[in-house]
Formats: sequence, structure tokens, C-alpha cells
Amino acid sequence: MGIGAVLSSILAIVVALALVLGMAWGVIWLLKKLQDRQLGVAANGEGEAPIRFLRSMPLGQRERVVLLEARGETMLVGVTAGSVTLLARWPEGQAPAKPMPVPVRF
Repeated sequence: MGIGAVLSSILAIVVALALVLGMAWGVIWLLKKLQDRQLGVAANGEGEAPIRFLRSMPLGQRERVVLLEARGETMLVGVTAGSVTLLARWPEGQAPAKPMPVPVRF
């Protein structure tokens, strides 16, 4: 096997790898555009996503409380393995009050 065969094999591998990486990038770009369209984000990125994650606090192994903002309205949601429950809602312009720290006694 000569040096020319080895170089042509390496070149073929490099070209195939570039082709596969280019196709993967194209598929990822297309999926992102489709996802943005479903979420209602403008093509130039100036649109605002309808749901914004603010904070989360775990309460157990599979339970947590999540603070979300959707279209200007702030919501506190309880999430478990089997359900999602709205716990509290604040209208647009009203933010939830900051909680007072609870002293811990030992």
C-alpha cells in the first residue's frame, strides 16, 4: 500500500467527517428554528418566550415548587410526579413579596 493510497483514504475520511458534521449542524439549526416558531419567538430573536423560569425549590425526591412568569403574570406552581398544581398567582406588575428569613433553632 503506497503513500498515495493512505493520503487518499485520510482525505476521504476527513471529507466524510466534514459532511456528517455539516449535516448535524444543519439538523440542529432546523430543530431550533422549529422550536422557536412553536414557542412564538421571532426569527430575529427579538420576541419574548411566553414562559420564563424564575426559581425552583425541591421539597422532596420528586416534588418541587417552581416560580414562573408567563406573559407578565407570576405564578407559583407545585410539581409532583403525577401532577402540576397552581398554588398562587400574582397579576402583571405585582411581584411576590420577598419572604422573611425563618430563624433555625437547634
